[in-house]
Amino acid sequence: MISRRFFLTTSLASVAANTALANAPAISLRPLARDPASLISAGGGLKGLLSRAGLSGKVACAVADVKTGLRLEAEGASAGLPPASVAKALTALYALDALGPDHRFTTQIVATGGISGGVLSGDLVLVGGGDPMLNTDNLAKLAKALKTSGIREVRGAYRVWDGALPQIKTIDPGQPDHVGYSPAISGLALNYNRVHFEWKRAGQSWAVTMDARTKKYRPEVAVATMKIAQRSLPVYSYAERNDVDNWTVASKALGKGGARWLPVRHPGAYAADVFRTMARANGIKLGKPKMAKSRPSGQVVAHHNSPPLDLMLKATLKYSNNLMAEMIGLAATQARGGRPRSLRDSAAEMNRWAAGTYGMKNTRLVDHSGLGEDSRVTPDDMVSALIASYRDGRLKPLLKAFPMRDSKGRVLKTHPIKVAAKTGTLNFVSGLGGFMTAADGTVLAFAIFSADQNARSRISRADRERPKGAKSWNRRAKQVQQKLIERWGQVYGS
Repeated sequence: MISRRFFLTTSLASVAANTALANAPAISLRPLARDPASLISAGGGLKGLLSRAGLSGKVACAVADVKTGLRLEAEGASAGLPPASVAKALTALYALDALGPDHRFTTQIVATGGISGGVLSGDLVLVGGGDPMLNTDNLAKLAKALKTSGIREVRGAYRVWDGALPQIKTIDPGQPDHVGYSPAISGLALNYNRVHFEWKRAGQSWAVTMDARTKKYRPEVAVATMKIAQRSLPVYSYAERNDVDNWTVASKALGKGGARWLPVRHPGAYAADVFRTMARANGIKLGKPKMAKSRPSGQVVAHHNSPPLDLMLKATLKYSNNLMAEMIGLAATQARGGRPRSLRDSAAEMNRWAAGTYGMKNTRLVDHSGLGEDSRVTPDDMVSALIASYRDGRLKPLLKAFPMRDSKGRVLKTHPIKVAAKTGTLNFVSGLGGFMTAADGTVLAFAIFSADQNARSRISRADRERPKGAKSWNRRAKQVQQKLIERWGQVYGS
């Protein structure tokens, strides 16, 4: 079983980088005497700050005292804007409420027949339990445990069951086919449902591999293939044939060599393929995997437990992993008695929960990760949830420290304001929600959402990975976030 120390010091392979650049504070944050009213109105107040920022689109924000719940300042606090990955903070609260911090997801190897002399007369089934952190190393340990159980031969079929969660081909259909942050979802995931594509120059062509690698293992896979096409664009093309992900890549884009993670669209088959390889390495030959239509009953001969939910949520928020948020959110909905067929179904149940639990009546999420652009959250709704979660102590320990920076983007380690928050970034969308502690110890809950939806609407699906102008817009949005935090620390810290 993975230790907490190991887990917390091991980075996920898939991360979403959320970096805030901002100017250094122009005014001391620790005045000995001041006129609060003049500070609030200085420079045109909050409206003046946002006007000077000159950020296209809309900016909406709210800030409140966590002890009293008093709203201190707001702009467009009832306006619903895309929260991006800030939505994951709400998903974390939803999962803790439905599943509890100690919940673990279990992956099993089930034998459906009798075992005699090392021979299993029935089927061997890889049973997914909704673990979003299952990786190739875990499957290798399961294969070793299978051997330790005494099974040497399987006379029946080799099957896989991934029905613990609904089958979803991609988190957001509006994303390009090749982006690793929008993979398929099922009750069985492996390596965050991504396959590692690597290419190296070999004479006049390239040597290509598709594998399920970790630091320890690199098993090649049969459920995803790659061919080099003589073209410049598009860089990637995708087609599904016979439950296999068939990719092509443009030769003009390859250079001398490189690598990237591509999404997997058949997670159950992917995990079954890799486990078959690991079983073979332990002397156990399995046939071609077949999908089981229902959860099998039989003897559990090996199993793997995920880390506890609280540690998984901490990682989900720190690395902003979309697959983890979606699978955990779906599991939470099912634990509440729901039977979601899609992410929208599950998110709708979370919306109802948020309205009933925190009074978030204007929140409309379409998924659990914030990747879907149709999600809307108001700053006032988000602040309500933050205040309540601060009082029960659930969320703040899971949030990542958000560093304050100088005008050149350098971290200011001695900055008097300390922030623990969840960031969110999409093209022309930027969000930040969490807690700030002023120099005097005053703790405030805040939410800041920015979006230029006109600019976003002009981006074609093919260009959504790196659209023109998005990087600079998001950098300016993060500068606005820091200026707002500095303002609130100066005005409302006493």
